[in-house]
Amino acid sequence: MITRLTARSIRSPHGFLGRTGGVSEGIFASLNVGLGSSDDPAHVRENRRRALDAVAPAARLMTLHQVHSARAVEAGDWADDARPEADGLVTDRPGLALGILTADCAPLLFEDAEAGVIGACHAGWKGALGGVIGATIGLMERLGARPGRIAAAVGPCIGRRSYEVDDGFRSRFEAADPENGLFFTDARPGHALFDLEGYCIRRLAESGVHAAEGLGADTRPDDGRFFSYRRKTLAGEPDYGRQLSLIALPG
Repeated sequence: MITRLTARSIRSPHGFLGRTGGVSEGIFASLNVGLGSSDDPAHVRENRRRALDAVAPAARLMTLHQVHSARAVEAGDWADDARPEADGLVTDRPGLALGILTADCAPLLFEDAEAGVIGACHAGWKGALGGVIGATIGLMERLGARPGRIAAAVGPCIGRRSYEVDDGFRSRFEAADPENGLFFTDARPGHALFDLEGYCIRRLAESGVHAAEGLGADTRPDDGRFFSYRRKTLAGEPDYGRQLSLIALPG
């Protein structure tokens, strides 16, 4: 059975999905939607079909070749093997579902219900620091959205207690803005714990969005519900699955 989390403030069909309800096996069990994984491509296609059917069955799923950038693009009618390299996606077209794949990075969904504009972005630490959230909101504005009407939510991602980083990582954020130190908690010598969700919510607030919420779901420790790149790395596994977060305009 596919399970999904939803945001209170977003009215369009949407969902932050986990790893259950698909057909993949082994380390990819079971709802792996990652086209770039070494999973059986037929399983991935079926999983993507099931995921879309659970949220917006009449829509066409559009995803990206995510590269941890700050680039956002308007959704087109590209094929899965022609996905543009970007990490933010927006549209004002009913019939399209915008999908973001993650396995510890933060998926964000956006909606300006009055303008009929939606967005989604993939915010790992590089993209979040580089400005992918603002770039996605900016592109939504070009389609008629206004930040003061946008509702946004940060889905399941690696949580502060699970995200240990070194002092060099911390220094990148504090060099960009000394107030970013608020998102770090001292850990063992030379290391800290980083609050990716909190940082993303701060960036949403700085962009002037009307409502910003975090779901507070930590992907790292919850093996039964979510894929996690860091958990895979610590376990020495050769690959990992990706979960899907998606949003569509009602239509």
